[in-house]
Amino acid sequence: MPKNASSKISGVVSAVVGVLAVTAFVLYQLGVIELDRESPTEPRADDAPSSDLSVEQARLQLEELRVEEENDPPGYDRSLFPHWDSDVQDGCSTRQAVLLRDGEGVETDDDCRPVEGSWYSAYDGETLTDAQDVDIDHMVPLKEGWRSGAHAWTTEERGRFANDMESSQLWAVSASTNRSKSDADPSEWLPPSESSHCDYVVSWIEVKHVWELSVDPDEETALREVLAGC
Repeated sequence: MPKNASSKISGVVSAVVGVLAVTAFVLYQLGVIELDRESPTEPRADDAPSSDLSVEQARLQLEELRVEEENDPPGYDRSLFPHWDSDVQDGCSTRQAVLLRDGEGVETDDDCRPVEGSWYSAYDGETLTDAQDVDIDHMVPLKEGWRSGAHAWTTEERGRFANDMESSQLWAVSASTNRSKSDADPSEWLPPSESSHCDYVVSWIEVKHVWELSVDPDEETALREVLAGC
């Protein structure tokens, strides 16, 4: 084939491909067709558990929380918040279900006890390979819940709060950071890993909002300060 003819054919093909590409894009934008796209990347094992809430949504929910001085009536006991329900999922307790949900390569025995796997602790950036080194942290601690409204709930309501897998209340983290946190709110304690602070306070706000718990003035200030940097 003459060189000029070949060049002309190549030019026509390129032009047609370009027109088709533009047409497809316009139809996609109009919602007439859908374009195949790559599947979302699978979450990495070291991705932090987090709330589905965006930072902007968290700011809006923070505005809706009651701000009042903390009320800590006598009588608190962890037994008032029955936790680690049995048979939450396929015969697993709440703790075991969270370990299965948040771990990678988790294998269990016949009693749903993890015998293999790894867990990324977002609070300190550690990866743990022994389930005994993993605590299930209540994002809003049980005693903090008591101080901010749960003292007035029924035991059944407190049990649902303590086993809540619908919100981001339960996090698989290193035992050391969970125990360091204890029952502190964000004005008193934040995770050692600063990269987790935004996810942490967004989750804290979500849980308080879902369960209609109050925040005290110092707590509110701390939440706003972290969100300002997110």
